[in-house]
Amino acid sequence: MVKIILCGPPQSGKSVMREGLKQAIIAIKGAPYPYVITACPDGEGAWFQGTMNSDPELAKACKAVYKATFTPEFVQRVAESVRKCPLPLALVDIGGFPSKENKEICSGATHSILIAGNSPESGESWDSRLEPWRKFCQDLGLAIMAEIFSDYRGTKDKVKGIGRDNILRGSVHHLERGELVRDRPLIKSLAEHIVQMVPVSKDKVMKE
Repeated sequence: MVKIILCGPPQSGKSVMREGLKQAIIAIKGAPYPYVITACPDGEGAWFQGTMNSDPELAKACKAVYKATFTPEFVQRVAESVRKCPLPLALVDIGGFPSKENKEICSGATHSILIAGNSPESGESWDSRLEPWRKFCQDLGLAIMAEIFSDYRGTKDKVKGIGRDNILRGSVHHLERGELVRDRPLIKSLAEHIVQMVPVSKDKVMKE
């Protein structure tokens, strides 16, 4: 089983990428269904992006109702969901800080995808903003699958490819709520990279 944490600083476009990635994986023939676990109490459940696409005002209203803060009960429940998820592939969308709550939630995961943009406030580069998350993954023993630059003002994706360390690197442009991003080159490349990492069951091989 492959359980992938989507992590990075706030306002990086994680939730938009998550939905695009889910749809891109579904479009790959023979790919396992990407089950989504929303691990942040910010009101953006797995339903949110789809609702934004069809009715932005309704999505915002629902988010306001569901938005909450971390509680011990929430952390325990989500951590157990990650740990006990029996499906071949799960995407786990966590909050934007490498906190103790997120460490507990991610303790049952196997892999991670890192995404960040440059910080206009501090001038901090995307690479330096990923450094705390690299340590976060190292501490938990999560294999990093991708490091992505979220280029909000960009007009096209850039796919650098998969390095010798098996990490896909590149940039994805303008991750905006309400936009369909499943056909972006970086999103499609990442979807293919993920599917190749999921073990094929013996039953599936025999059926094919």
